[in-house]
Amino acid sequence: MSHSLGRRLGGALAGLGLAVAVVHAAFAETLADAIAAAYDNNPNLAAQRATQRALDETYVQARTGWRPTLTLQAQGSYNYVWTPLTPIQQLEGFKSRQRGNEGVAQLTFNQPIWTGGRTAAAVSAANADVLSGRETLRRLENQLLAQVVQAYADVRRDQQSLEIRRADVEVLGGQLKESQARFDVGEITRTDVAQSQARLASSQANLRNAEAQLATSRATYAALVGHNPGTLEPEPSLAYLMPGNVDEAFDVAERNSPLLRGQQYAEQASRARVAGARAERMPAVSLQSSLAFANGPIDPFVQGLYDTEQTARVTVTVPLFNGGLTTSRVRQAIERNNSDRITVETQRRSVLQTVTQSWNQILAARANIATTEEEVRAATVAAEGTHEEQKVGLRSTIDVLNAEQELRAAQLSSIGARHDEYVISASLLAAMGRLEARNLIPSQPQYDPRANFRRLRITWGWVPWEEPISVLDRALALPPIPQPKVLGREPAIGPGLQPPPTPTQAR
Repeated sequence: MSHSLGRRLGGALAGLGLAVAVVHAAFAETLADAIAAAYDNNPNLAAQRATQRALDETYVQARTGWRPTLTLQAQGSYNYVWTPLTPIQQLEGFKSRQRGNEGVAQLTFNQPIWTGGRTAAAVSAANADVLSGRETLRRLENQLLAQVVQAYADVRRDQQSLEIRRADVEVLGGQLKESQARFDVGEITRTDVAQSQARLASSQANLRNAEAQLATSRATYAALVGHNPGTLEPEPSLAYLMPGNVDEAFDVAERNSPLLRGQQYAEQASRARVAGARAERMPAVSLQSSLAFANGPIDPFVQGLYDTEQTARVTVTVPLFNGGLTTSRVRQAIERNNSDRITVETQRRSVLQTVTQSWNQILAARANIATTEEEVRAATVAAEGTHEEQKVGLRSTIDVLNAEQELRAAQLSSIGARHDEYVISASLLAAMGRLEARNLIPSQPQYDPRANFRRLRITWGWVPWEEPISVLDRALALPPIPQPKVLGREPAIGPGLQPPPTPTQAR
């Protein structure tokens, strides 16, 4: 009873900190560990990678328009004919039943020579779709890592809040004992004791709520990372990824935002489809050769009785009239491209709005950090002074309880301000496209969506003459078929997430 409530709180927090430090030494988990686990094991990210690999196949499928086809067609038939005979025909030896069989086999080879630009447009559109899909994968990765950062910071915040709530219960329990003892000797009234009891009950309720909130945050963390959080290291600095000012943030977001880049690639794909729709008006040239064996019996099989037919032809197909279908498709493709082009501006404005909001929220959170730290310092002094003044009769029990309540509120506000600044910084980096595994955990193996695409470039079905045919198809197309423009990408930024300095290193 000789120590102030503030000192008791400090001692309780120090004891909890010591216990946490002992466990921390054996089971500490860093934010980099959490991000690496989510990057490797999160099912949503794994599903999007599989979706991207499926999208890569559309590029292969589009290129088959330049590749040959080889088909084998075989047909066998059996004939049975029964004819009623007159008596005279029967006497003359006519047969009423006739049986026979016949087989036909044909091998056909077809090679497109020029498709009027149809295949070239389909390949360009598929290529742009693949590039847009990679940006969708980047966007999901940024969003996932931002969620992991928030879940990590939420658990850290709620763990610290729980420590404060537990210490508060301990301090108010001591205050209740002190009030009861003073009441027993007649220094204070029953009202003072009741006030201490009410505040202790309220603090115990807050402790239960803090435990529930921590359990909720832990569940969110486990869903994202794949395991329950243990003792977590303090959040490492993100300063090496942060822009110097809001204008720099705008510039980086316009060049690097996966949301904006994905829409730009989608516009390129729809532009290629406009050219593809117009190419439907152009002629097409193909080479066809066939080898057929026909009109021979299957049973008994006699090779010499089959007719052999070999043909080679060049086919030129010129569309003349289809009821306005092609023209309608051209208009439709143009309007879809107009929509995609307008959406690019919509996404640009959305990205810039997100950057602006996040930047201002970061400034507010940083100001709150400084304010709440000063608030904690002043509230600590006030709580200690109020308790000392109570001893000499200058303060009542309710004054002491109010001072302790204000101190706890200030401590929670300080924790919340630091949490908010860190989470909003991660959200800003995600909007800019910088919250990627290659920037956060560069030492970990990185998933490269281009590797699967490169494997599919020359695979089963590829033929050596495909390349010159593709050049011819694109060169003679009217109007010209646009090639997708690969947008430049910001290089990786080091050194990655670094653990915060230990107290020894800080000194």
